[in-house]
Amino acid sequence: MDREGIVLDPWGTSHVKDYRRLMEQFGIEPLEGELIERLPYKHRLVRRRIIFGHRDLEMILRAIEEGEEYAVMTGIKPSGEFHLGTKLTSEEFIYFLSLSPKARGFFAIADLEAYADNKIPLEESYRIALSNLMDMLALGLDPRRVYVYRQSQEMPVMQLAFIFSRSVTYNTLEAIYGPRPFGLYLSALVQAGDILNPQLPHHGGPKPTVVPVGADQDPHIRLTRDLARKYRGEFGFVPPAATYHKLLRDLTGQEKMSKRNPMGILYLTESLESARRKVMNAFTGGRATAEEQRRLGGEPEKCVIFVELLSTHFLEDDKQLEEWYWECKSGRMLCGECKARAWELIGAWLKRHQERRAKMRDLAERLLEEKTLS
Repeated sequence: MDREGIVLDPWGTSHVKDYRRLMEQFGIEPLEGELIERLPYKHRLVRRRIIFGHRDLEMILRAIEEGEEYAVMTGIKPSGEFHLGTKLTSEEFIYFLSLSPKARGFFAIADLEAYADNKIPLEESYRIALSNLMDMLALGLDPRRVYVYRQSQEMPVMQLAFIFSRSVTYNTLEAIYGPRPFGLYLSALVQAGDILNPQLPHHGGPKPTVVPVGADQDPHIRLTRDLARKYRGEFGFVPPAATYHKLLRDLTGQEKMSKRNPMGILYLTESLESARRKVMNAFTGGRATAEEQRRLGGEPEKCVIFVELLSTHFLEDDKQLEEWYWECKSGRMLCGECKARAWELIGAWLKRHQERRAKMRDLAERLLEEKTLS
């Protein structure tokens, strides 16, 4: 939370209308220019500025260029099935892992946070985590290069959270997160342990680590970077780098996709019939009438179909995306045709994903039980 009114809530709804102001307020650097050029290849999320900012990404780029080891860390709170929001972070995680053979992934199942925030029993969160991991593997996660664990069973993470509690006051946590149940404050310390877990001795010791997150998760990053500096003498921690993606709207045009509004979410596991209904009823940038749209053109920059679905998730080809934009902008394409064309892409993608996903259960179970297959 900041004194000028921007609120970043990692457990609720955050609204960011001005990302430049956000970056200035919290000290996030823009991802642009030379940094983008130094990436071995540019993911569509980078090319289209969905990933808009970073902290210390230079450290990761240097590790890539010099052939040094680095870690890519992410986590998921197992509170429901995979949707487009979780897909976004997962694709970033897989992308940064793919940039170097020296990269190693760490994937935390945040079952303690799910219990503190959503009251989900650990047994239930295991079932959800298994389903989520099947989606991750279907998206392209290499099981040989990732360490998968549940917070509730990772004693070194618990120990770090306890150690960190020595130097974090209640007032500090309230200043970062606002008034919260103490369980959420504790889960924030556990998450700091997750982020620094790759740097513990049994994982090879201190190393550059990058954490891809949505903008609303920056409070966790700032807390962890501060703790890394405080405990550098004791553990040798390197403050973790981070990349930030924009907070995208749900299918109804609301400001943030959230599991708390399931009718606005496209789940990767739902039936094609249900998914099609949601896409065909999604918020658009169309005019009030067909005649008006033909005359004035549509407003694709306001349209969930164009921005959230096509540009962010389902249309890889930049040239085709630009052509789609101008067909709408010029009024040559109406919203009904746009949605029908979009569904052809989305439906085909979902069908392929679900077919791949169905084959991943045994592998996901082995990863959860063995933590790593390498």
